Amino acid sequence: MSPTTSAQPRPNNYVHADLRSDTVTQATPGMREAMSSANVGDDVYGEDPTVLALQEQLANLAGKEAGLFFSSGTQSNLAAVLSHCGRGDEYLIGRTSHVLINEAGGTASLGSAIPWPIEVDENNQFSPDDVRAAVKEPDQHHPVTTLLSLENTINGHIQSVNHIASLASTAHECGLAVHLDGARLFNAANGAGVDIDAYATHADTVSLCLSKGLGAPVGTVLVGDQSSISRAHRLRKMLGGGMRQVGHLAAAGLYALEHHVVRLADDHERAARIAQGLGDLPGLDVVQATNMLWITPPKELHGALVEHLVADGILATFWAPTMRFVTHLDIDDALADLVVDSFTNFFEQT
Repeated sequence: MSPTTSAQPRPNNYVHADLRSDTVTQATPGMREAMSSANVGDDVYGEDPTVLALQEQLANLAGKEAGLFFSSGTQSNLAAVLSHCGRGDEYLIGRTSHVLINEAGGTASLGSAIPWPIEVDENNQFSPDDVRAAVKEPDQHHPVTTLLSLENTINGHIQSVNHIASLASTAHECGLAVHLDGARLFNAANGAGVDIDAYATHADTVSLCLSKGLGAPVGTVLVGDQSSISRAHRLRKMLGGGMRQVGHLAAAGLYALEHHVVRLADDHERAARIAQGLGDLPGLDVVQATNMLWITPPKELHGALVEHLVADGILATFWAPTMRFVTHLDIDDALADLVVDSFTNFFEQT
């Protein structure tokens, strides 16, 4: 998929509904108050009490020994992969995974860890047999396979607990560590009706993003066993991720954990509301997965539809042929209906 250039977003005062990603959320008044009043210290010295509290809480929620605050999910995933892989080692990963295609090749460029992509199905899944087949036999000609990198959700699609468990079990049987990119793991857990530890227990390290569905302005916490987190701590410093009075940011994460986890169901319901509203429009293919909608219009209408949506103050990721719309805490029922009405009006006029 490639982005279209047929329409440019108008200035922010013209945007009514921004569904490009769940990263565009604004901190709520309560979250801003928590940030401004946070008790802070120098985190490089391990003295920021709010950071320590956030790390401990997420480690406990995931059933892990320790946690480590990072500025971004990309930095967290990079440190996690490199904590498990030495230079020249190989890790297995699904072909559509974020670590592989959307993190600038950092694991290979900065750590000389080699990704081995595994083909996936329409739900972005691969099988335990695919994992076994991808592990390299001991041979001087092959890199050493040391890690399986998983993701949940993937493009909004939930990977079931049993599926993650079977993949991780296979990896461990093959002598591999397992990392789980849980950028939207809270969405997956919410949709599956479980707590995040149901997934996290099967992985050695888990990256938990705070700035997507949970609505914090920045931050990811990597959780895992103490040894892995200690290695990741050194890597974080090497990657320029040591921060000082970062408790002001960690406070947003603590607030989000208290106030924004259960309400993720609202985002899923609003994505379903849009999907249902678009269901009868001619030639429009709509796939809804948790808080994401993948919408494919007739090829000849794509450019005109993008221009129409932008004119109505609606932003999305306007890839061609398939657009992505993401619901989040700043999209209420009225804005979901605005999206439906805009699509409906376009097809009525076409």
